[in-house]
Amino acid sequence: RISWISNIIVVVSPENIETMKSIIEKYGHKRVMIVKGGITRHRSIFNGLKVFVENEFSNHLLQKPEVVIIHDAVRPFVEEDILSKVVMAAKEYGAAGAIRPLVSTVIASAADGCLDHSLERARYRASEMPQAFLFDIIYEAYQQCTDYDLDYGTECLHLALKHCKTNAKLVEGTADLWKVTYKRDLYAAESIIKDNLSQQVCVITDVKEAVAQIGFLLHESLKSQVKVEAISISLSRNDSHLQNIFSGQCYNFVCINDKKYAIQETQQLVDMLEKSNLPLLYPVVLISMHLDISEDISFSIGMEELTRIKKFAGEMKKKNILVYGLLIQYK
Repeated sequence: RISWISNIIVVVSPENIETMKSIIEKYGHKRVMIVKGGITRHRSIFNGLKVFVENEFSNHLLQKPEVVIIHDAVRPFVEEDILSKVVMAAKEYGAAGAIRPLVSTVIASAADGCLDHSLERARYRASEMPQAFLFDIIYEAYQQCTDYDLDYGTECLHLALKHCKTNAKLVEGTADLWKVTYKRDLYAAESIIKDNLSQQVCVITDVKEAVAQIGFLLHESLKSQVKVEAISISLSRNDSHLQNIFSGQCYNFVCINDKKYAIQETQQLVDMLEKSNLPLLYPVVLISMHLDISEDISFSIGMEELTRIKKFAGEMKKKNILVYGLLIQYK
């Protein structure tokens, strides 16, 4: 999704390595390497860093990066903007991390279980991910860690300060950096994903004037509700504009045509989708709208075409592409 990140190291518990390998293979992820994690957070991160300098952790050493980003998989909604900000700050200061205002007051309890003291909430921030470091700084910090640091520590920025005297730059994060921690958080995460995916639709029409006009009217009626990209192209050619839309993570398409066999257009668009770099992590919704403007309307012919689309849709569903057929007949 983010082209300027050269390698992605996923640190996984030993019992989940095969599952992670199957996920990477299923969705065609590139630039991803799996590393066996340790028994604690810091030991796992250290294993991930060793891939760049120690042969025992990789079949071949990866090129050592200038800056490394450390992120939690339980924060799935990180945006490119915050990643860019912490990386640029790390290049200048040596270390940087995202922060968020505290939403609850932090208190300390005494030995008897009663309130000892509370912190002034306005003076403190919650440390979040992503965090970024000059590679040499964070690797040296981990090399100097004690077993106590590796077993009980949680804050990477603190290690850089403690062992390398690097004072991290704090970058204000967004509300999307919350953690998926409890089972109920999965429902909230699913809702966010569905909401994001429904915000953009691409309307594709043939270059014929009548068909393009329908696409324009659809664009006008939808633009107040969602982001609409309307283009008139020939799907038989490799259109760069359409490839850019695929790259923009659009998952909803309406394809309007007046050809005799609408399924051919649909198949061409599916082929282009599969050849693109669009990760099919979420369902792609493809509505094939076929306009029948012939004088001798035959309802049976229309049903045959829809039956073919229905069969085709069943095959595509296995690939996480949801195909719908819409036939409009008029004189």
